[in-house]
Amino acid sequence: MAKVLIGFMGSGKSTIARLLDLDYIDMDAMIEDRIGMPIADFFATKGESAFREIESDILSDLIATDKVISTGGGVVVTEKNRQLLTENQQTIYLKADFETLYQRIANDTKNVRPLFVNNSKEAFKAIFDGRQIWYEEAASQIIDVTNKTPQEIVEEIL
Repeated sequence: MAKVLIGFMGSGKSTIARLLDLDYIDMDAMIEDRIGMPIADFFATKGESAFREIESDILSDLIATDKVISTGGGVVVTEKNRQLLTENQQTIYLKADFETLYQRIANDTKNVRPLFVNNSKEAFKAIFDGRQIWYEEAASQIIDVTNKTPQEIVEEIL
């Protein structure tokens, strides 16, 4: 059974997945390999609907494994994905408050996040607020990651 990490961008999904298993699967990287381009470019040319279909196919395949999986922040947007995540016994929501995430994302110069740079803070907060219920409903475990070290989060998961 897969250990699937969900949460808004900046919540630490990739960092925690890497600490749980060096062989973890980054879903966004897997999607980019499959589509042959950056996700942002695919969104711009093919649209969100086409992206979400590919995302659902990959999630369905990965949930059947025993891997640690770091999902993209928007994985909960589609009903099919939420159903898959809810049925999975180890779906872990890494939860943090908006201001903490906003500061982490703003300070992260390595990762350019189109959803962040293309929206005002208010619009970005509306996206964050809209996803909270979906993360909580899909999760079998919710961990508040605010003010915790990655090691503390890993210990709580284990």
